[in-house]
Amino acid sequence: MPPGLKGFLQRWIVNTLAVLVAATVLPGIRYDRAVDLVVASLLLGILNSFLRPILMLLALPLVVFTLGLFILVINALILDFVNVLVPGFHVNSFGSALAGALIIGIVSLTVNILLGRGSSRLRFTWRRRPPGPDPRDGGGPVIDV
Repeated sequence: MPPGLKGFLQRWIVNTLAVLVAATVLPGIRYDRAVDLVVASLLLGILNSFLRPILMLLALPLVVFTLGLFILVINALILDFVNVLVPGFHVNSFGSALAGALIIGIVSLTVNILLGRGSSRLRFTWRRRPPGPDPRDGGGPVIDV
């Protein structure tokens, strides 16, 4: 399997899991059939790839002014837009979309970190320091006579 396709499928599965958790936890988000959930998560991923950067650019002053919290509103708008496009996926209100966007973001971040697919800012590396001078010898050169 090509690595690009493998990465796409992994992101799609993580996104589907996150939408499933949001639909399970929140009474305001529901789906009729499993196919509707899969299609909604696929469309959500596509819209996040193409529409979200445009909305982020247009709302950049609000994103900066709210210290990034407006990104949650953008994600909720996209989730509400998926509600319009997929007939079997239902979001009752904008408040449900906002809570769903928060849950989807948290679940996606958690699963990606657990899978090792998190952002490069979240990677930790452990390095051993090279051994330094022995504090018992005074730190100077040793002269043997």
